[in-house]
Amino acid sequence: MGVRGMVSDMCRSIKTLRTLDHPATDEEVQAAALQFVRKLSGYRQPAARNADTFDSAVLEIAAASRRLLDGLVPVGQRTHAHDHDHAAAHDHAPEHAHAHG
Repeated sequence: MGVRGMVSDMCRSIKTLRTLDHPATDEEVQAAALQFVRKLSGYRQPAARNADTFDSAVLEIAAASRRLLDGLVPVGQRTHAHDHDHAAAHDHAPEHAHAHG
């Protein structure tokens, strides 16, 4: 089984949060992180001795998920950073051509 099969089997019940018409709320991201940690750990509610580790994982995954969702660029939309990098590369191209020519 490839990685794709493993991911789809493991996350089957986690819903997609990224939609253009409804950005994910912090509550939805937190709930998805909790569901992921539950699935991954096998615990619906961890024992007291594992609660801190479990809760930390939920917070870290929620934060990483928020960064992911906030950083994704929809198809057809360019980012300011991408435009700046592209312009800078384009501005330097003639200099390199003349320097080596």
